[in-house]
Amino acid sequence: MDKLKSYFRERTPAYSSLPDSDDGNVPDGSRRVPITWRDETTRRRLKLLSIIMIAMSFAGLVFMLFLKTVGGATDNAPPEKCDTPERGFQCSANISHSWGQYSPFYSVPSEIDPALPKDCELTFALILSRHGARDPTFGKAVQYAALLTKIQGSVTNYGPGFEFLRDYEYTLGADQLTAFGEQQMVNSGIKFYQRYQFLAKKSLPFVRASGQNRVLVSAKNWTQGFHEALRADETATAPHDKLLPILEISEDEGVNNTLSHGLCKAFERGGRYAEVGSSAQERYLSAFAKPITSRLNERLPGANITDSDVISLMDLCPFNTVASPVGALSKFCGLFSQDEWEKYDYYQTLGKYYGYGPGNPLGPTQGVGWVNELIARLLKKPVEDSTSSNGTLDSDPVTFPLDRELYADFSHDNDMMGILGALGVYDEVKPLDNTTRTKPEEAGGFSAAWTVAFAARIYVEKMVCRQGDNRGKELVRILVNDKVVPLTKCPVDEGGRCEVEDWVKGLKFVREGGRWVECFA
Repeated sequence: MDKLKSYFRERTPAYSSLPDSDDGNVPDGSRRVPITWRDETTRRRLKLLSIIMIAMSFAGLVFMLFLKTVGGATDNAPPEKCDTPERGFQCSANISHSWGQYSPFYSVPSEIDPALPKDCELTFALILSRHGARDPTFGKAVQYAALLTKIQGSVTNYGPGFEFLRDYEYTLGADQLTAFGEQQMVNSGIKFYQRYQFLAKKSLPFVRASGQNRVLVSAKNWTQGFHEALRADETATAPHDKLLPILEISEDEGVNNTLSHGLCKAFERGGRYAEVGSSAQERYLSAFAKPITSRLNERLPGANITDSDVISLMDLCPFNTVASPVGALSKFCGLFSQDEWEKYDYYQTLGKYYGYGPGNPLGPTQGVGWVNELIARLLKKPVEDSTSSNGTLDSDPVTFPLDRELYADFSHDNDMMGILGALGVYDEVKPLDNTTRTKPEEAGGFSAAWTVAFAARIYVEKMVCRQGDNRGKELVRILVNDKVVPLTKCPVDEGGRCEVEDWVKGLKFVREGGRWVECFA
């Protein structure tokens, strides 16, 4: 075990780092990521040129090149546009959209049209984003390597489909973004600009990031995508000579940081609050994993696979996939059926719901500080909060301006879970069953993959409409990964929106500090 730990302390990721930018305006430590976005006019021109070339001589050769150019798959490689700014990751969607928090971001189906209403003028937009795809955490990396060492040291007869494990070499790094994850964040910055172009072309967002490296790098890559889209917009008047500055908020112990939980002692020290999520997962694991465990032990005689080992082997599917710069599907993915992947997703969903979200008594309280900051931004009034907000930063207009139309915050999945809990958008969802899977559609859109995937994002929009019953009113709505999530605790219209003041009044739990006093009982 000591050798394994030493390996992960010294090992660099298996993928190569992208070259540093030679632009003097790029912040230190950032990476210049190739931009794959093209506007629709350019796409049409390229397609027309390809058609003309096909009609000319050497049609066969040109046709093959054309197929490659537009992303046709060859051999076992995925299409070049497996992951796009607009829709996120769409390859092998039958399983890749069921990897819980390890799914790459994808656009979630929405019953309410997520497009900006044509009769409304957008006045405010905010993104709260998880970092992009990463390697396993250090602890998980050691665990995975140990499991593979056990299998390779005890199995001599590998069953059909499992033969690749004989010579598989574990080469994943630990904790850092992958090249795929970096490009995800570039794509996210592009999409944010395109979606909110009406404001973004003339008003730059204020950007904050929690201080862990993968979050900071994600924010930097997001700003690169936003900047490239801004520069490509000939109608833009916002300055685009430099990348956006990023306010880093430390994650050091004891620091007030609404983008990183850590202050609530009762929640952090374990005990009954920590056990809520793990207990729900353990019960569900015992309900669904045993047939899988039996099958794996038949295919890997001598390995003595346990139920928890099953989860580790399933984890290696998404982690190896996002370690590929283009998201090439890992061989680990084929070891399990679609039904098993859906159950895996639910296993992860239970961990998030009961560990950090609405199902944990203190989960939503961890997000109260951030939501109080959101209220201040929406109303353009000073922050009123006595939980995790940073009074020094939030009282200074330089570090917490209230005059912006666009904002961007970057954090982690567990923190986003607490914030979603504080926002109350899933309050009407019945507590999730820990023995039988509840589909996301049956849970009000709640699942780990639908809410906090790699590069997941929450949009908060404020708008004023010119027609109908809402004419002249300031309305607010929330989208989670492109799905409009109807607000609660206020009179909601057919578009899932409420009047801003009504919504703020309904957030009594947030304005009164949640259950913060219990953190120190």
